[in-house]
Amino acid sequence: MHSLILLYDAQRFEREQAEQAPDLLERDGLQFSRRAGPRTPLRTDHDWNPVSVYAPDDLSEEEFQELYEQHRAGVEELHLHY
Repeated sequence: MHSLILLYDAQRFEREQAEQAPDLLERDGLQFSRRAGPRTPLRTDHDWNPVSVYAPDDLSEEEFQELYEQHRAGVEELHLHY
């Protein structure tokens, strides 16, 4: 199983579980590309599935980095150690 984190915008994200972590996804009429992962976090109080982070395909790398940082505090998988 893989944990997929979809970053829509500064306020909205979704977390999904999937068998695979494809390069591209479509949700709510938006095309998402995988920007990070899959990577398996180091064990904490439990084992983690590999994590992949997705963002709208039309974002630049700089825009993705900003969006990632905006979500970092509220999305547990984004501040784990890998």
